Amino acid sequence: MDILISFGVLLFVIAFMGAAATAVFRNLLYICGPNEVLIFSGGQRIVEGRQVGYRVIKGGSSVRRPLLERVDRLDLTNMIIEVSVTSAYSKGGIPLNIEGVANVKIAGHEPVLNNAIERFLGWQRAAIVQVAKDTLEGNLRGVLSQLTPEQVNEDKITFAEKLLEEAEHDLTKLGLVLDTLKVQNVSDDKGYLKSIGRKQSAELVTRSKIAEATSRTNAIQRDAENRKNARLTSIESEIAVARAENSRRVADAISRRDALVAEETARVKALVARSEGEIKVQGARVEQVKRQLEADVITPATADMHAQISAAKGAAASIVEDGRATATALAAQIATWKQGGTNARDIFLTQRLQVLLDQLVSTLGQVKVDRITMLPADRGGSARTGLSLAEEVKGATGIDVGKLVEGLAKR
Repeated sequence: MDILISFGVLLFVIAFMGAAATAVFRNLLYICGPNEVLIFSGGQRIVEGRQVGYRVIKGGSSVRRPLLERVDRLDLTNMIIEVSVTSAYSKGGIPLNIEGVANVKIAGHEPVLNNAIERFLGWQRAAIVQVAKDTLEGNLRGVLSQLTPEQVNEDKITFAEKLLEEAEHDLTKLGLVLDTLKVQNVSDDKGYLKSIGRKQSAELVTRSKIAEATSRTNAIQRDAENRKNARLTSIESEIAVARAENSRRVADAISRRDALVAEETARVKALVARSEGEIKVQGARVEQVKRQLEADVITPATADMHAQISAAKGAAASIVEDGRATATALAAQIATWKQGGTNARDIFLTQRLQVLLDQLVSTLGQVKVDRITMLPADRGGSARTGLSLAEEVKGATGIDVGKLVEGLAKR
């Protein structure tokens, strides 16, 4: 009995200690949700070369060291912030009113998360929202001063992108991340944007009128083009008809040409046949004339030719005989010349001079020569020439022509 009591007491103590240990472990175990981070303060670790007194758990779970660490939670969900600025001066000195909405959250990655831990650990969410709102409104004024009202009003996307670029640096230092920023409204108290709107409306009306006028012009041009195409089609049809008519006329002309060519060919062939017949007749006539000419002209001419040839041969024979006689006489003279030796020349000249003197004396008659007188150089050219000839004969042959003439005259 005592053993059972002791065993029951032991079981109760074990169960009590287990429950107490479970309660203690439950108080020390912390589970981190997906939209938060756990900061265990009290430990030591190195972050970017510097020592910090906390450790960060993002996702999963961890056990707090009792008496040495404290656990805080940072909410990573989005914070919707309404951003608005009034009378913020744009480029050009025009005050504008801007309204927009931004989605901001605490950064969930290191080292930016470390900035949020150091600045917002233990802060209420509303206080964090206010800091982010003030920062964004300051950045909004800074970006607005770089843009004209037209740029802000016409290109809100570019305006929001510039604002994101401007705010990112400041929010990163705070450990915040700007997810989105939408500009909802842009207005001004001076009516400048309204005037821009009226100007744009006027420009829109102008563009509309220009478009309408362009449309009418295009319609007129299309109508003119259609009329032109219709006229061209008509002209092409007329050209086709004219070409067909010309083709018909050409075919007719070719047919007439062929008929005329055939007719002319037949006529020419008839003329050729007649000419060929005439040629045969003329050929027969030519042959007749040829035979008549041969009988009347050629035969007597041939006979006369043969007679003349015979006569020429007889005359040639006489000339040949005379030539042969002359050649024989010359041969005899040459032989005599050779026999005469050195006096052959004198004998030959004497013989020839005898003939010359006979001819000269026959013309002198009863002329008596007493003496030969030399005339002056300016007169008596013929007598001087005769005297010179007599002297040359005397020098060549030794015959005194004057004495010889005088002797002959005495006979």
